Amino acid sequence: MDSNLKIVVMLGGPSAEREVSLSTGTAAAEALRSVGHEVTEVDPKPGEWSLPEGTDVVFLALHGAYGEDGQIQAELDAFGVPYTGCDSKSSAVAFDKVASKQRFVEQGVPTPPFQVLTGDSEPDLSKEFRPPVVLKPVEQGSSVGLQFVAQEAAFAEGLREALIYGDTILMEPRIVGREVTVGILDGKPLPVVEICPKEGSYDYQNKYTPGATDYHCPADFAPEVAAKIQGCALDAFDAVDGRDYGRVDLMIAVGDRPLVLEVNTLPGMTETSLLPKAAVAAGLSYPELCNEMIRLAMKRASVAA
Repeated sequence: MDSNLKIVVMLGGPSAEREVSLSTGTAAAEALRSVGHEVTEVDPKPGEWSLPEGTDVVFLALHGAYGEDGQIQAELDAFGVPYTGCDSKSSAVAFDKVASKQRFVEQGVPTPPFQVLTGDSEPDLSKEFRPPVVLKPVEQGSSVGLQFVAQEAAFAEGLREALIYGDTILMEPRIVGREVTVGILDGKPLPVVEICPKEGSYDYQNKYTPGATDYHCPADFAPEVAAKIQGCALDAFDAVDGRDYGRVDLMIAVGDRPLVLEVNTLPGMTETSLLPKAAVAAGLSYPELCNEMIRLAMKRASVAA
């Protein structure tokens, strides 16, 4: 691969995760410059952005709507410019929590049971859905709008809060166990990362407050359990037709049983984000990881040509 490519890093964007995206994009741009590439940063707004002449490849550092949902990928496909990460269709499926759950079920990927709710729904709170439950806006990332409901009396308020962030809500029973994530790179799983909030749950505040959460990589699992978790993560990524790289979030229930929560097609990419942590544990530095993402995009472009 040419070591002096003209790369556009797309960062920021219009979503609720804009600040996270700016951090991701700034870090990636610096890393790509450090290995010899010419990098331009573009903050896209729908219908108002363009690419510099001679752009070789786009590094996507966007999060949330108009980033992870397939829209920007479809526009880049129309431009005929290669870009990092999943294509528009797999991005749209993975971003939609209901569509991705349906894929998991179809493909036999273990995942918690779920209900789909709207403001007019009459939820079934009996049996496996008796609180505690988790409410997730269907098309949000970075734990935006996530609600943990511990008691049935608090359900209506939790649903109202979640509906602020979208018209459709995914409800799952809250799984008791260990929370982990597995990065996928070029068809292979990276070491398992365990996520340990110091207080409460892994919500937006604990995710982005420095020092609020401890991360252990490689996580302390027996080798056969780690391999089972990694295999489950890879199956989930394949179920949404993922390509190049991504990150799969799971809960490990009683009996070391992995349950897939979701697939992130554009995971956070600051130097301290979870995918880079796993890459370092696998022997890949942050600049090397960013460069590998570019290499995979360019490889696809050369095959297509």
